[in-house]
Amino acid sequence: MRRASAATGATRRLSLAHVIPGPELRTSRLVLRRWRPSDLEPFAAMNADPVVMEHFPSLLTRDQSETMADRIEAGFVRDGFGLWAVELPGAAPFLGFVGLAPVDLEARFTPAVEVGWRLARCWWGRGYATEAGRAVLSFGFNDLALDEIVSFTARSNDRSQRVMARLGMTTEPADDFEHPRLSADDPLRPHVLYRVSRSAWLARR
Repeated sequence: MRRASAATGATRRLSLAHVIPGPELRTSRLVLRRWRPSDLEPFAAMNADPVVMEHFPSLLTRDQSETMADRIEAGFVRDGFGLWAVELPGAAPFLGFVGLAPVDLEARFTPAVEVGWRLARCWWGRGYATEAGRAVLSFGFNDLALDEIVSFTARSNDRSQRVMARLGMTTEPADDFEHPRLSADDPLRPHVLYRVSRSAWLARR
């Protein structure tokens, strides 16, 4: 009963939030849109995939996944941007998410806004994260006039670091940091930080 109640509550909150107008981004192949209740099932499956979550501290339960979706939608209402649900029109209604989020860590590079992504494993290797990430960076610099956007991940996560590099982001050894929410002996604690400034992004365009 508790799980059914949680799912119903998450669906209700998502439905209400979705009627609030928000930015929708489009690329040649993808639509980045606000979340729908129908996204919750594939989102939970993605967050329970040990390969997708290899560089995160743990898998997410269904309830934890729905709570995360609620936080994402609340971010859109609060900030006017967030982690967009990614859709491949005519092929897949939900691939995962790509978007922007304020960094909620106490670190030497904060306050900052991060570009982040998480896609279901079956959609890896097709350039979707990079394609959507470019649209998100363009929105962040052109529409939000951000001075800088960052991205960070565990040092072991080579796949995400390659996406960051393809987005034109750069890193320096001096920017490496220890994730403050992970224990000192956690192999995921060492993190790398990538950055791109608005001036560098616009110069590349």
